[in-house]
Amino acid sequence: MERKVLTHIHGIEIFRRKIEVLPKNKDLLSKSRSLRKGYVLSEVLFWKLVRNNEFHQIDFDRQRIIGNYIVDFYIKSLGVVLEIDGSNHDNKEDDEKKQQFLESLDLKVYRILDLRIKNDKINVMKELEDYIIENFS
Repeated sequence: MERKVLTHIHGIEIFRRKIEVLPKNKDLLSKSRSLRKGYVLSEVLFWKLVRNNEFHQIDFDRQRIIGNYIVDFYIKSLGVVLEIDGSNHDNKEDDEKKQQFLESLDLKVYRILDLRIKNDKINVMKELEDYIIENFS
């Protein structure tokens, strides 16, 4: 099976990952739309860094519905969910159930602390590059 190159990060080939069609609870559509209009500062800051394929030409979805959950960000071409952990992630038990469900769909979950996006976004983005290189090159 030939692997398809998605992009390059610092000259390193990053390969697409095939993910099956994901389940989607359509009852969450209006909630997902309203979350996109919401103003969680760390999510807005992160979105400004990755929208319009600005992060190595990688397409990010914001507030994507997967099953009965809405994830903060999703990279379809890699099968990676990015969750920003902060004030809106108070229930660790729910986070664990959500992560187990996402991993059961063969998705990878990458977590970023809310405060780090606000205070250290350069290193957050470097660490995300490193994660992608490590897992998809």
